Amino acid sequence: MRAAFFDVDGTLTTIRVWKGLMAYFNRRGERRGVHALFLGLHYPMFIVRRLGLLNESSFRSRWAADLAWYFRGDTLSQAAQVWDWVAAEFLTPYWRADSLALLQQHREAGDLVLLVSSGPDGLVRRIAQQLGAEHGIGTRFEQVDGHYTGRSQPPVCIDAHKASLAQAYLKQAGFEVDLAESYAYADSTSDLNLLEMAGHPVATYPDAGLRPIAVERGWRIFPA
Repeated sequence: MRAAFFDVDGTLTTIRVWKGLMAYFNRRGERRGVHALFLGLHYPMFIVRRLGLLNESSFRSRWAADLAWYFRGDTLSQAAQVWDWVAAEFLTPYWRADSLALLQQHREAGDLVLLVSSGPDGLVRRIAQQLGAEHGIGTRFEQVDGHYTGRSQPPVCIDAHKASLAQAYLKQAGFEVDLAESYAYADSTSDLNLLEMAGHPVATYPDAGLRPIAVERGWRIFPA
């Protein structure tokens, strides 16, 4: 079986999907205290990162993990309402049509299509459903007795963990995938291990960090 792995943020969309989560609560006037705390902690980290005192991986990992704060105490069905709104409404104007066409080509070819993102696992799976993809893999939020605890379950689905979680998912699901014949589409150096995992890596709308790596290694760059 051949697979096609797609990052989401920057690859399939022109916006970070976490903005949809915050937009959902902001428009309803909810989680204001959580939002203030989240921004109060993470925005200074953004400045520290810009000064070169914090690496990109650490910054993004902490950001993705702490999104779980917004869902503390929520049931799975309550969170599902957020996933539905972000996937079906918020993201509508932000899809990259040409990237979605690539995804559709793999679907029509009978390839196994998987979205792999640092976003919340439930949201990534809902986005996959929205796009007609079979599977979504993201950062898992801890659950106890059917409620989210406000903590994420390590590891965050970023950097090397994108590749390891994708492979673990395939193994658990019983899929025998020929990685050498498979494709991976992503835009950032935080996706490097995912791209390296596939025999056909495609730097998709690559950022300033990924583009020179793709050029040096002779990887396909999309769009050309």
